[in-house]
Amino acid sequence: MKTLPLPKGFSAAGIAAGIKKKKKKDMALIVSETAAVSAGVFTTNQVKAAPVKWDIQVVEHDGVRAIVMNSGNANACTGAQGMADAEAMAALTAGGLNVNPLDVFVCSTGGIGKPLPMELIAGGVETLFKGLSPDGGLNAAEAMMTTDLASKTLAVDIELGGKPVRITGLAKGSGMIQPNMATMLAFILTDAAVEKHALQCALRLATDTSFNRITVDGDQSTNDSVIALANGQAGNEVLTQNSEDWGLFFQTLEKLLFELAMMIVKDGEGVTRVVTVRVIGAASNGEADEAARAVANSMLNKTAWAGKKPNWGRVMDAIGYSHAQVQENKVDITYDAVPAVRGGMPADTPEEELVKAVSQEAFTIHINLNLGGGQAVVYTCNCTEDYVRINKE
Repeated sequence: MKTLPLPKGFSAAGIAAGIKKKKKKDMALIVSETAAVSAGVFTTNQVKAAPVKWDIQVVEHDGVRAIVMNSGNANACTGAQGMADAEAMAALTAGGLNVNPLDVFVCSTGGIGKPLPMELIAGGVETLFKGLSPDGGLNAAEAMMTTDLASKTLAVDIELGGKPVRITGLAKGSGMIQPNMATMLAFILTDAAVEKHALQCALRLATDTSFNRITVDGDQSTNDSVIALANGQAGNEVLTQNSEDWGLFFQTLEKLLFELAMMIVKDGEGVTRVVTVRVIGAASNGEADEAARAVANSMLNKTAWAGKKPNWGRVMDAIGYSHAQVQENKVDITYDAVPAVRGGMPADTPEEELVKAVSQEAFTIHINLNLGGGQAVVYTCNCTEDYVRINKE
């Protein structure tokens, strides 16, 4: 039987509390048996859901004990009642642990504009406590899902200062995926001892190279949250950015977040192709990013990829309307190793070779603006009829 190994001192549960119309798991609880150092990165959307506003306060505290979450309702655009309900979720959970409500992160995901069904939430919290287990990680991951076809989980074991350490990640996300960040939640748990400022810096940097590098549909959510808890139960010497093992810890964290991010892209709503857009030769890294995102978010490109059409003219068009500096006669475009454009003009490549390149389940579009040293990469996907079917409800 498949399980998700949790770090030492963590337990989890996931249940169907009745929030979703269909009887599916829709509430999860993750608990550390001792106070954990926390870090968080949250949506940059100006419209933030109540739980995000609550969690921005929680992350400032020194010790955190739990994350409680629900799916099926975002608790966004719900005014003062929404804030009261988010705090009530924290208080209900805190009561079961005999701690301060500000020791509890609250996360929600789902439809916007409807108040939380607090009677169901209250009953759900009580049931979650009864089901807490070191083997409950997969149930929690399943409860996080909305339109996801599969849960996203990963656990990695390393050694720090001679002590075995585990880092476990749980994530959800399928649609409304666009940095910075996306309709996604990610919980990163570790039994490593990590200094708070160092953990926050590591989480932000790792998020920038993972969750902030993906886009499914160009839409940004109100609820996006990446939360990390480190409870120190591995017994290693407290890690700082100056520690000998810091590089190993950070690289492991960064790789784990990247793999979770790619799981989100591959499970994007209606996705059949994963596309990497890599831009080099821009006037700056920022301009490379602008060009890459323009290509990655273009619905004309995404639908062409769905139809196995290279249509490099749409790529040129997107580069041109981006905020990046572009000189048409210097642009080179390559699909994997197959040249499509050289110096802004069609390359001498048979059409069938380009079609073969974009017919793969995964391929890379290499764009060289030939103007400077700026570079960027964005991971995206195609857009099929299934995306419309899922989102017209």
